[in-house]
Amino acid sequence: MDRDTEQLNLLAIFHYVVAGLGALCSFFPLLYTTIGVIFIFAAGHGTAKPDEDLPPEFLGWIFAVLGSLLFLMGIAMAICILIAGRSLALRKRYLFAFVMACIECLFLPFGTILGVFTIVVLSRESVRRLFSTVTAEAPG
Repeated sequence: MDRDTEQLNLLAIFHYVVAGLGALCSFFPLLYTTIGVIFIFAAGHGTAKPDEDLPPEFLGWIFAVLGSLLFLMGIAMAICILIAGRSLALRKRYLFAFVMACIECLFLPFGTILGVFTIVVLSRESVRRLFSTVTAEAPG
């Protein structure tokens, strides 16, 4: 096995690991969603203590919507990283893998490390040829 193939396989495995960590971390914004639902429920059904106000319902909706959006964005990013790892393993979708490597650099610390190494490996002309030969050999 030559150096390029070995490094692409390692990068694919690390992409799978980072995608799993990203999916795990994307569940944390659901705490905001839970707090928002509690605020919504308290505003509609709660009773205030004397000299205290209940939290406004719109604040609960802001928390719930923001938490849900952050969760969905995290899961979508984890899925894209997973697809990029699969693309590296199959030597397909070079541009997608390269763009995802650039986007991964935004996520400290693991995404940055993985993104930089992926960009370095994908920038080699021998790796580009690996991607082009696989697509040229594919039927259809």
